[in-house]
Amino acid sequence: MARKTWVEDEDEAELAGPDPVCALCLRPIPADVPQSMHHLIPKLKGGRNGPTVLLHDICHKEIHATLKESELARNFSTPEALREHPRLQKFAEWVAKRPPEFLSKVPGPPGRRRKD
Repeated sequence: MARKTWVEDEDEAELAGPDPVCALCLRPIPADVPQSMHHLIPKLKGGRNGPTVLLHDICHKEIHATLKESELARNFSTPEALREHPRLQKFAEWVAKRPPEFLSKVPGPPGRRRKD
């Protein structure tokens, strides 16, 4: 079964090789690494049939630990907007130094976590 791949432009697609690229950290996502599809507009906010992007599971968890669904729908409904969020930008830079199979615990949901 073919997996969806999101890349920003054609040049990046050539660099990506056979593995899809994470829309947040821009690292390859090997087939054996935990991954998930992220609805750019949350399903509960009308995005059930909307666009999705493939992410490392750790990146997906970080997005939802950082932002509430209302914030995602209102201000962060594109991969570019997600990467520009200060906390997610810092996370993406940090996780980019780890191998694609890197896993870590992600703190709880928004509200119980300090936002930078």
